[in-house]
Amino acid sequence: MDLEQTFTHDWRFFNHTRFGREYSALQSFAFDDTLCLSAGNDGSYAIRAWVHQDTVVLGTQDSRLPYIQDGLSYLAPIYQTIVRNSGGLAVMLDEGVLNLSLIFQESKGWSINAGYDLMVELIRSMFPAFREKIEAREIVGSYCPGSYDLSINNQKFAGISQRRTRGGVAVQIYLCVTGSGSDRAEVIRQFYEEALKDGEARYEVPEIRPETMASLEELTGEALTVPGVLDLALHAMEQLGATINLSEPTEDEQQVFEQQLKRVTERHVRCLTP
Repeated sequence: MDLEQTFTHDWRFFNHTRFGREYSALQSFAFDDTLCLSAGNDGSYAIRAWVHQDTVVLGTQDSRLPYIQDGLSYLAPIYQTIVRNSGGLAVMLDEGVLNLSLIFQESKGWSINAGYDLMVELIRSMFPAFREKIEAREIVGSYCPGSYDLSINNQKFAGISQRRTRGGVAVQIYLCVTGSGSDRAEVIRQFYEEALKDGEARYEVPEIRPETMASLEELTGEALTVPGVLDLALHAMEQLGATINLSEPTEDEQQVFEQQLKRVTERHVRCLTP
């Protein structure tokens, strides 16, 4: 599969970075599922950018920790907590974290790794001066560790996940653009400490070492902003052959979104109900 050829299409661009504090991460996951369904049906391509205020996104396994209610109580004074419907474990979202989703139709021969590689190519193209320094490998000690953690000098600044729905693929990344990566990691470390205590989990809870994480601003030494990095993403897409068209959901997509939001919300509530 030619990764660069995948970019050479018309891409619908949904800019959800300016939505306010009332915009929930549950809405984001429902919207990505909506676009996945569209892509599966009509072969469309979409890139969506989103930012959320002070939110901890848990994986399904996290919601089953023995003292999860204590963990939620620890987060509650500052952070909204939701359980996402894609893979992975707990991550931190705030105004310094840019999320990008690449959404397209799953084609024959398209592997899971190809989806990850597509996103890695985009991020490396966004930062050509650091292209050779950006590594895709697991960073032990980070939160939500995985084989496609993105790092510079052994410090993670991004994680990638995938969601596949009825023929559509959403490759999602969170980019820690500004702020302190280690401070974010410390919050997640404390959450796990409260939610696990001396109990047992059915999965390997990451032992988080905050020093393994950093923001792009910290790693590059450049004065970055979330809007600026979004501009870098769009420019890199165009350089890779994409045509970007600012878009809004159709009436049909809006109806599907409402259905998807109901579904992901009900799932979230079930996961966190004692």
